[in-house]
Amino acid sequence: MPVFAVSSMFFHEYRCEEIFSHVSNSGLSGMEVWIETPDFWLRDCPVDEIIACRKNHPEIPSITVHAPILDLNPCSINPEVAAVSLGYIVRSIRLAELMGAGVLTVHPGRRTAKRPPSDADFALFDRYITLLREAAEKTDIPVSMENMEPVVNSLLCTPERMRDLLDYEPWLHFTLDVSHAMSGPANDLFNYIELCGDRLANVHLSRVDGRHLHHPLDHHPDMAQVVGALGDCGYCGPFTLEIDDLNFTRPFTAQEKIAVLAADRAFLAQCISQIR
Repeated sequence: MPVFAVSSMFFHEYRCEEIFSHVSNSGLSGMEVWIETPDFWLRDCPVDEIIACRKNHPEIPSITVHAPILDLNPCSINPEVAAVSLGYIVRSIRLAELMGAGVLTVHPGRRTAKRPPSDADFALFDRYITLLREAAEKTDIPVSMENMEPVVNSLLCTPERMRDLLDYEPWLHFTLDVSHAMSGPANDLFNYIELCGDRLANVHLSRVDGRHLHHPLDHHPDMAQVVGALGDCGYCGPFTLEIDDLNFTRPFTAQEKIAVLAADRAFLAQCISQIR
């Protein structure tokens, strides 16, 4: 059975040990530790607590890590912002090593201004990739680049551009964000799978509802089609539920969030069982 996981940010308001318990009660076997999960981030990333939580929860054997991105930008035109962002990405590699993570997901950065990227912005992106490559060469942790939603200042939001990057950087892996891909042209999601499926290391799985991203799967037939396409391409890595609880009509309790995850897990298991 593949690993069904969830981002720790779904339980952002809880302490690290509570998050592990909630994930366990959801019946999931994996977690993506998002470095900016408040209880972890605001206490200077106490990695020994995550290691202790892993020992206390052997039923969650799969851990991946997401580098911090919320107010950082490795391609910023501001050199100090770029330097701080790159420093945290390098630190995330070390944290992922200590946690025994299976993969580290990073973001590509963006043009600082909300305008189409220029040659100067792509030069900053190339510098970022060079520094990331140098850091990745010193670790056994797979480093995986995530596709972004197609907004005006995005540096990496098409299947063709992702394929070009993967061809140019054979050490780099690919994290498919399904919501980001589905917010673009109609065929983009399946083009990502067809063009880049051989380098897939993680999948961020969630549903799009209108203009809103990162909804629960909710037994939606589109999500069954996505899981089927991933199975057909031979993907056997983690399916990581990345759900934004701000999409709910009110704040959910821990038990309600656990119920959401349990339902999505059952749906995923059903979809996987139908893949031939």
